[in-house]
Amino acid sequence: MSRKIVKGAEAMAIAGKLAKPDVVPAFPITPSTTFPEKMSEYVACGELPNTEFVPVESEHSAMSAAIAASATGARTCTATSSQGLALMHEMLFIAAGMRLPIVLFDANRALSAPLNIWGDQQDSISERDAGWIHFYGENAQEGLDLMLMAFRVAEDKRVLLPTMVGIDGFVLTHTSEPVDVPEQKAVDDFLPQYKAEHCYLDPERPTTVGAFAPPEYYMETRYQLDEAVHSSGPVIDEVFADFEKRFGRKYSKIEYYGDRDAEVVFVAIGSLCGTLKDWIDEHRAKGQKVGLVRIIVYRPFPFKELKAALANAKIVAVVDRSISLGYGGPVFSELAAAFVNDAKRPLFKSFIIGLGGRDIKLNDFENIYNAASADLKAGKVNEKMHWVNINKEML
Repeated sequence: MSRKIVKGAEAMAIAGKLAKPDVVPAFPITPSTTFPEKMSEYVACGELPNTEFVPVESEHSAMSAAIAASATGARTCTATSSQGLALMHEMLFIAAGMRLPIVLFDANRALSAPLNIWGDQQDSISERDAGWIHFYGENAQEGLDLMLMAFRVAEDKRVLLPTMVGIDGFVLTHTSEPVDVPEQKAVDDFLPQYKAEHCYLDPERPTTVGAFAPPEYYMETRYQLDEAVHSSGPVIDEVFADFEKRFGRKYSKIEYYGDRDAEVVFVAIGSLCGTLKDWIDEHRAKGQKVGLVRIIVYRPFPFKELKAALANAKIVAVVDRSISLGYGGPVFSELAAAFVNDAKRPLFKSFIIGLGGRDIKLNDFENIYNAASADLKAGKVNEKMHWVNINKEML
């Protein structure tokens, strides 16, 4: 194992290189462009002699090419961000419906309009219903590790689902951090050469792919896909455990940080959790009990793990770096729904933060904690949703 100081997007490309993909179709878009740049460089320099890099004319074409490559049995990966992921929307459903284990790195970035190139999670969260597995890293090291594990999970014959790994745009993709890079031999042992269970596009075995499905058949395909996403959970646990055994870094669907008996517990995703952990450390040093549940695996949604982690919470402050317009925080909505039929459940309050790359500061979490604590003291949530750090003079 070697240690390198690299930007987050390059760490994702290093993971892509270590996985030895057969095909990498890609179209550059900020802030994920480093991935196709480095992958094309690895191919051109002979570091990936068996990889075909395919430059395409759009992100829609990138996913279309990925689907075609994966359907021939090729290990396939790509990268995108924001509007690029949105342009792939149609093809994301097709990749999942065809049960193709494509791996995608998404540099989480705001969606237009207005045009904004900075980081939030609206892009990938908007694709949560497409049938993909979703991983989210807090830092560059987690991005690299989760990318490697994504191939292993996606290609498992019990899963066969496309998988995306998100890290926050710019704050991670363009920030240099030290990362431990596994040796190629160790990765080869962890992630052997892919041998497809099904090879759809084979001239020797003609097959109808993506056939027309009338009402008599379509619902069953959705049922099977939903079951597959849910059933991927135990495989994810197995892969995480094997990764820890081989490389020493522990992963789970969620991470609990802080006091297990805290009455006020935060729930969040991604890089903002690093800042939040600093805030928690400061307050725990003063004798104040507070906790954080960080979601690493967003699909399949970790119902069991979240309910166990929040068993002692009195109020849950769900901090979304995304927005379901007209409702509130998407993580908030799903988490609250997980408890809806429970007789004993905590209060839930939704906080929207950091959209469009707006800075997230320690004081923001102080304000969130105070708002949640006030509702807890009152015994009810006065306002379901709270926008953090809004400049009302601009409204």
